[in-house]
Amino acid sequence: MPDFPRILAIESSCDDTGAAVMAGGKLLSNLVATQKVHEQYGGVVPELASRAHQQHLLPVVTAALKEAGISKHELDAVAVTQGPGLLGSLLVGGMFAKTFALALGKPLIAVNHMRAHILAHFIRDPKPSFPFLCLTVSGGHTQLVVVRSALDMEVIGQTIDDAAGEAFDKTSKLLGLPYPGGPHLDKLARQGDPQRFAFPVGAMPGYDFSFSGLKTSVLYFLRKEVAANPSFVAENLADLCASIQHTIVATLLRQLRRAATDTGLRQVALAGGVAANSGLRTALQQEAEAQGWEVFIPDFAFCTDNAAMVAVTAHFQLEAGDLATQLMSPDPRLKLT
Repeated sequence: MPDFPRILAIESSCDDTGAAVMAGGKLLSNLVATQKVHEQYGGVVPELASRAHQQHLLPVVTAALKEAGISKHELDAVAVTQGPGLLGSLLVGGMFAKTFALALGKPLIAVNHMRAHILAHFIRDPKPSFPFLCLTVSGGHTQLVVVRSALDMEVIGQTIDDAAGEAFDKTSKLLGLPYPGGPHLDKLARQGDPQRFAFPVGAMPGYDFSFSGLKTSVLYFLRKEVAANPSFVAENLADLCASIQHTIVATLLRQLRRAATDTGLRQVALAGGVAANSGLRTALQQEAEAQGWEVFIPDFAFCTDNAAMVAVTAHFQLEAGDLATQLMSPDPRLKLT
C-alpha cells in the first residue's frame, strides 16, 4: 500500500448519492446527486430512493474520479457506507462498491455512517484533538458520543424516540411548510420571537433525549388555536418556528452541557445534517463562550450526507487494517460501538 493511498468512497445511506476521492487524507473530489422526487410525497420514499441511486451512482463515481484526476486502476481501496440507513439504498451502494473493488482487485472498506459524520471534522482544518465530545444530530439519529480516537467511540446518550431532525421535519409539516421542513423552519425562525410560545423541553435522565412530546404538544396547541382562529398559523408563522426551534435547541444543549460537565471534556464538536441549523450553531457558540468550550463544526457541505466523510473514515480504517470482505452486507441498524 503506498504512503498516500487513494480511496474511492461511496455514500448511499438515504436519498443522496455521493462519491469522493481522497489521497493520503487529502480530499480530491466530493460530488453529491440529490433526489428531488421525494418532495411531492413529503418524505423519502425508500423504493424511489433505491431506484435513483441505481441511476446516479455510475455518473457520480465517474465524475468524482475525473475531477480527482485519478483513473480507477490507480485506486488503492474502495469504501462504502455499510449502515445505518435505508436497506434498499445501502444495498445499491454496497453492491456497486463490492463489484467495483472485486473487478479491480482492491481492498474493500465498510464504513459506519454515524462514525463518518463524526470524523467529518478531520476533512479540513481546524480539527479537534482526541478525546472530545461530539453531539451528532441528523434526521434519523441524535447521539452524544465520547470520541477517544478515530476507531474508539462510546455513545453515552441518544434519543429514545424521535431524532432532532425528525422533530424539525414533523413540526414543520404541522405548520404546512414544504419538505424538507427543517431548513424552511430555520429560515423563518430568524424572523420570529423564540420566547413567544412555550413548548416543553423533554426531561430525560442521564444524557438521553426525547422529542416526541414536543411534536404532540405542538399538534394539540395548533388544533386549539386554529379552532379559535383559522388564520392563526399564517399570522404567527415566524414566531411559531422560532419557538419550536428554541425548544429543540434547548433540549440538545441541556444534555450536552450535562455530558461536558460530567466527562470534563472541553472540546465539543457538532456533526450531522442538523448541524447546518443556524439556531443550533449560534446557541452552541454562545454556550461555548459561557462554558469555556472549544467548538468544532464542519463546513456545511460535510454536515449533510456526503462521501467525503466516508473517505476520511476509510482513511483511518485503512491505516488500522480494518478491511471488509466480499461477504460484507448492509446493516440498516448498524450500531456505533
